[in-house]
Amino acid sequence: MKAFADDIELIKRCEDGNRSAFEELVRKYQDKIYNVCCYMLHDRDNAQDAAQEVFLKAYSRLKDFRGDCALYSWLYRIAVNTCLDQKRKSPDAADSSEPAPSVEDLPTSGPSPEQLYQSKETGQAIQAALQKLPDILRAAIVLKEIEGLSYEEIADSLDTSVGTVKSRISRAREELRRLLRGRI
Repeated sequence: MKAFADDIELIKRCEDGNRSAFEELVRKYQDKIYNVCCYMLHDRDNAQDAAQEVFLKAYSRLKDFRGDCALYSWLYRIAVNTCLDQKRKSPDAADSSEPAPSVEDLPTSGPSPEQLYQSKETGQAIQAALQKLPDILRAAIVLKEIEGLSYEEIADSLDTSVGTVKSRISRAREELRRLLRGRI
């Protein structure tokens, strides 16, 4: 609960015109928001643009934050909606793929090259399968499995019920199993 109280205090300082308080909020959540945008858009440049847009929207709407959910739930909701809007505006741009890693990307110590390749291949298969999920399922599974949010936090983030979140996650898992069958 301390993090929640800290966020409320930072928001109050932002509302009083303290720009450094908002910069602190951005630093605190920028990586998480960027990661959600990456998983939703599957393109680093578009994700970076979307993440910046999320914080611009959050800054302009900070007075609308009621405090009935955690700040990061509210930010995730803005992030998911921003990504969905971006995909609607430019569906082709959101479907671009990251280039395959090169040999130079592999570390020189640790797991063997074969293990690294298999791990990267598995990661790429999962990424490809995630991109085939409908947006509402992808958002729910990313927030649960990658960002580690609770069902209640996801419900707040997606502005839906806990039951709907559980259903979407279940459907997403089933669809991912189907898409990945025999690939990993």
